[in-house]
Amino acid sequence: MNALIQPGRILAGRYRIDQQIGVGGMAVVYRATDLNTQHFVAVKVLKPEYNQDAEYVARFQREAEAASKMTHHNIVNLLDVGMDSSGNRYLIMEYVEGQTLKDVIREKGRLSETSAVQITIRILSALQHAHSNGIIHRDIKPHNIMILKDGSVKVADFGIAQISSAQNTLTREALGSVHYISPEQAKGAHVDARSDLYSLGVVMYEMLAGRPPFDGDTPVSVAIQHINATPVALHTLCPSVPAGLEKIVMRAMEADLDARYPSAAAMLADMEEFRKNPNWSPGEPVVSRAAESDAQRLSDKILERSAAERAVARAGGRTGLPPEQTRREKKRTRAAMVAGTVCIVLAFIAIGVFLYQFFLSDLFTRTAEDTVPRLVGQVYDEIDASQYPNFTIEVKAWRPSDQFAYGYVMDQTPDAGRSAKVGTKIELTVSSGAESNLMPNLVNKSLQEAQAELNALPVSVVVNVTYQLSDVYTDGYVIETMPASGAALTEGQTVTLAVSQGSAAALVPVPPLVGLDIDQALALIDESGLGRGSVLTVDDDAPEGTVTFQSIAADEQVKAGTVINLQVSRGPKNAAAPEITRQSGDQTAFAGDSFSLFVEASAADDGTLTYAWYRSKTGSTDDGELLVRSGDNAQISVTEDTAGTYYYYCKVVNTLDDSKAYTLSDMICVIVEPGSTVYSQVIEVEGPDDDEKHSVEVYLDGEMALDPFTVDMSEVPDGIIRIAVEGVGTQQVQVYIDNRLALSKTIRFG
Repeated sequence: MNALIQPGRILAGRYRIDQQIGVGGMAVVYRATDLNTQHFVAVKVLKPEYNQDAEYVARFQREAEAASKMTHHNIVNLLDVGMDSSGNRYLIMEYVEGQTLKDVIREKGRLSETSAVQITIRILSALQHAHSNGIIHRDIKPHNIMILKDGSVKVADFGIAQISSAQNTLTREALGSVHYISPEQAKGAHVDARSDLYSLGVVMYEMLAGRPPFDGDTPVSVAIQHINATPVALHTLCPSVPAGLEKIVMRAMEADLDARYPSAAAMLADMEEFRKNPNWSPGEPVVSRAAESDAQRLSDKILERSAAERAVARAGGRTGLPPEQTRREKKRTRAAMVAGTVCIVLAFIAIGVFLYQFFLSDLFTRTAEDTVPRLVGQVYDEIDASQYPNFTIEVKAWRPSDQFAYGYVMDQTPDAGRSAKVGTKIELTVSSGAESNLMPNLVNKSLQEAQAELNALPVSVVVNVTYQLSDVYTDGYVIETMPASGAALTEGQTVTLAVSQGSAAALVPVPPLVGLDIDQALALIDESGLGRGSVLTVDDDAPEGTVTFQSIAADEQVKAGTVINLQVSRGPKNAAAPEITRQSGDQTAFAGDSFSLFVEASAADDGTLTYAWYRSKTGSTDDGELLVRSGDNAQISVTEDTAGTYYYYCKVVNTLDDSKAYTLSDMICVIVEPGSTVYSQVIEVEGPDDDEKHSVEVYLDGEMALDPFTVDMSEVPDGIIRIAVEGVGTQQVQVYIDNRLALSKTIRFG
């Protein structure tokens, strides 16, 4: 595909196009240089075939509007928006270098729990910001998550994002990728911010398991699974996943909206708590979509406790019902005691459970023992926990070692060969490799110095940078690291650097800008020590030039120089829909002959009319194929070489300033009949390379055109057999030599 804009071209007197770096469904993306700052930017240009299409222009405008509402370090930010002299609409976006999360997963197979947690926290931070501004992403997937070279995370592509105040149900289009689509999206139901959290839960599942929870032969089959199926438990695919983290993932993926996290903030709070303490678990249990009966749970408690303990061991030490749920079970039992005889029976059962739990269960457990297996010398990642169902296996520490290579178990507690109770935890010490894999002391070093030291380590780590205010540390210097200095580092581990943003005294309040004239607003931004961001023109009832939105709310305290994006009203003026007063009727033509089509149209305002002609196979605009688009193409000439029935229609667009409206003509049916004039034509076919005689047969459109004949190749000096045939219009010619196809081509007679 030819580039829309050639390298070297300068947009808006500022952005020099360097090279094309990507092509999407509706836009082409270029890398450009901002001549004012000498920094790279990304330029997203709407494809020319969509510039006159109201639906695509609206979607492009919606992306710009959504992006302009957001300024966040975990979002690919919008810097500018405009349209050049050729009518190319473009967005100037922050340029990021790195890999998509999908590429990272493909490369690594699965991510460590630490990396998955850090990435998820960054995505949630971005979504919390977007949702607070009324923006739903609607297409959260690994392909739209960028992992930068410095380890930071950026959420990209708000191309199908939707403003929550607008109509937000699915149309006939299946927006979003089916492997990550929420159940309500799959059903075409109401969509809110919780749909993004479901999709993020699927992304978390894939990061931890190395695959998405649902797959199928068709998109429809995958969508149905999102609605009806229960994903395979994470710990069965990856036993090392902590129970608390699994609960967070499964709650995010709840099909029931009310059971799902209510907001990005709520999910972020749980993720931060888990990050601080990996042994922490959310208070609410993971609720199965197919809940078991109370009677079955009671039976499991009384009769199958030891079997349950073995199952817990096989799952990596996960516990059963949490205390809250146990208390709810007891409350239901006490409430049922007022119902008569049945209540008495239940009371005795409850007493029996109590006595069993407090007097007998320990006795039974003490009698069940097994021999501790030897795990020292094995590769930790290759240990199959299912081979040791009577024990749970857990890494106590990673320690450097010159004796054991990276990943090998160097010590265990209890020792191998001794007897231990069923359910005993075997704690492992695993080698992190040589001593040089230790985390260096980076506190009070510049971010550049810290990154250089980390890059010099013998293991590759993922660097994640966060920023916070500090009255102690200089702007741009490291405040603290996670892990701390001296900790053993493993291959692919995420290292978080908390970097100073300077003193809180450097913060300035954001002035109120909504309702001001754009010139006044920009002047006030300058006076406040803030930075000018993008200025997007939108349809609004406010007077032309009035600011209708600012990306950071008034009175919010921000760092000096922070960029403020604005939206400005273009006024309520809208283009009138064209009226088609006359057009071509249905007609008949012969194959190969030209025929003319036309429309006559007018508009109630002073707008400019343009015409785009389409051809349909079925008589529906759904499969319309663009033939020609022009400023004054009210009439076109068409030639069809093949007989059949064809449908044509014209899209008339009225443009008034920056607003557009269009009207479609009625379908024009044209029946194309075979040509009536018979012409003769000589076809040439290469014969066999010998002096023998060969039989020849000639067919036109599957019908024999000549009686079979014989050719003596000794009488054909150049080896080319020439055959005269007669036909009408365009036909398919096939020549067989000795019953083998020697030539098949389409030729036009006349």
